[in-house]
Amino acid sequence: MTGHYNILFLCTGNSARSIMAEAILNGKQNPHFTAYSAGSFPSGIVRPEALQLLQSANLPTEGARSKSWEEFAKPGAPQMNFVFTVCDSAAKEVCPIWPGQPMTAHWGVADPAAVSGTPEEIGRAFRDAFMILGRRINLFLSLPLASLDVLAIKKEIARIGQQ
Repeated sequence: MTGHYNILFLCTGNSARSIMAEAILNGKQNPHFTAYSAGSFPSGIVRPEALQLLQSANLPTEGARSKSWEEFAKPGAPQMNFVFTVCDSAAKEVCPIWPGQPMTAHWGVADPAAVSGTPEEIGRAFRDAFMILGRRINLFLSLPLASLDVLAIKKEIARIGQQ
């Protein structure tokens, strides 16, 4: 596999995790990848905690918005090469299913938007999700895609989601 790849990060509300993953990957400014995010049931808002965290990390937030994955199923939408669900299956969230032939993997991350408690506890949940996503994206970007076959890539992206 060589060339340019589009990646869609999916979660339920597209208010925090998938937004952060999109910004983290696009912030790497890797010419081989463009990240997008969407939700199966978009909340319509981006959590301010996610935006503040991204801004403090000097990552792009311009244009960040909660949107439906249906935008990426319309004619003229970018064709996805990879689709990663970042919803937390342990929390019994319903993860969207992406039609078509992109490589898919589940990278479950606990939903920081679902955390209640003190501002410190909520902030910690957002930082934890940010760190997990950042580590997984770095591992993904370290894969030698040009020298791996499709089955090896599928195996590796699934392994990354377990870390």
